[in-house]
Amino acid sequence: MLRRTFLQTSAAGAALAQTQRPNVLVIYADDMSYRTIRALNNPEIRTPNLDKLVARGTAFTHAFIPGGLQAAVCVPSRAMLMSGQNLFHATANVVKQPAYGPANDFHLWPELLAQNGYQTVGIGKWHNGPQLYHRAFQKGGPILFGGMADHYKTPLHEWSETHEYAKTAVKAQDRHSSEIFADSVIRHIQTRDKAKPLALYVAFTAPHDPRQPPKEFKAMYPEERIELPPNYAPQHPFDNGEMKVRDEALLPWPRTADAIRKERSDYYAIITHLDAQLGRIFATLDKEGMTKNTLIVFAGDNGLAVGQHGLLGKQNLYDHSIRVPLILAGPGVPANQRAETLVYLYDIFPTLCELLRLPKPATVDGKSLVPVLKNPKAKLRDAQIHAYRHVQRGLRTMRWKYIRYNASGTQNAQLFDVANDPYEMKDLSKDPAHKETANQLDILMRMLLKQEGDPLDLTKPDWGWKA
Repeated sequence: MLRRTFLQTSAAGAALAQTQRPNVLVIYADDMSYRTIRALNNPEIRTPNLDKLVARGTAFTHAFIPGGLQAAVCVPSRAMLMSGQNLFHATANVVKQPAYGPANDFHLWPELLAQNGYQTVGIGKWHNGPQLYHRAFQKGGPILFGGMADHYKTPLHEWSETHEYAKTAVKAQDRHSSEIFADSVIRHIQTRDKAKPLALYVAFTAPHDPRQPPKEFKAMYPEERIELPPNYAPQHPFDNGEMKVRDEALLPWPRTADAIRKERSDYYAIITHLDAQLGRIFATLDKEGMTKNTLIVFAGDNGLAVGQHGLLGKQNLYDHSIRVPLILAGPGVPANQRAETLVYLYDIFPTLCELLRLPKPATVDGKSLVPVLKNPKAKLRDAQIHAYRHVQRGLRTMRWKYIRYNASGTQNAQLFDVANDPYEMKDLSKDPAHKETANQLDILMRMLLKQEGDPLDLTKPDWGWKA
């Protein structure tokens, strides 16, 4: 009832939207860590179009996902982005119960925009079921329902007016997924209803593995020239509770330097190819005269280790796996600005609400980034909590990262001074000089986890988890 009442009252703003509100383009990359944009933090990679977007807008240099309560971290990431809810609420409401009803009375930002006069389009990877896809979008496609596949044989579904989809895709495509999705974005921009503002969401499957960059992009990154990250290690120092997950099975242990150089070469190359497709989209906005009146949001759904700390995947709470790029550009967004405050990706929903002059639904947990756009030194949060399944819990401040592990009955802890040790290489958890810091962070972490709805209790044996 809450959801329906809200949408009925917000629909009164539809006429305003048609004449005064900007277009919206939200771009979601898959497995793109924060240290992957040349203009921000990585001189080794080439991202000319994202560099231009950085110059046009505001980059949030400390944007994070909270983590995930399942190995496929991108599922809750997308649920949080769409609903604006925190990890525990989005998992319970959106991931586990993707339907209407009192138990899942949540909102989706494209759905809200549609109720306020926007034409909404969804393209690319959708990991929260067909029913929610059609709550969110009025039209779209091609769509990838589910996980990941060969980039040149991506099993895609075309848009269905009946909202029904066969279990198997219509046909596996023989072009690179990034090109297919970019083509669709361009087509929808060109054929839009010019009487209404456009809200377009495109979720690329790059740079998720299998990383398959076209040859000309791979040639930009000779493997022997790729630098190993400072925190490269052949193996993680202990069992973090998720050492045999699919992502970690992509390479044997120990991870050799040559193997990691190859992985990072492929990673950079497919990101540069993705960047080229973004350039095509941005050029289309220019040609259509839409750039000045289009709010662009670019983000990654989660990060990736790619050889850091002896890991390959995203099933951990190090910055390389939970910290992501987040760039806003367009009306109401200052150009060439950096903001360092701690933010979550689920803050995007309330930010869109404020920038588009729409009421924020009561079910949204996120905080608007608009105060930070106005003052990049403003602080949105003092601390953030992070969680991975029932085996890892963490806390992040601008100074500290604290992580606790519970793997097969064995508990470990880590403490990093991330302000001075950004690659999280020196564990201070056993240093007597930092015992009180670790204790205080542990107390704060448990308090914030409880506030946000974590069902675990870290004071109990095995954290109170029941299989």
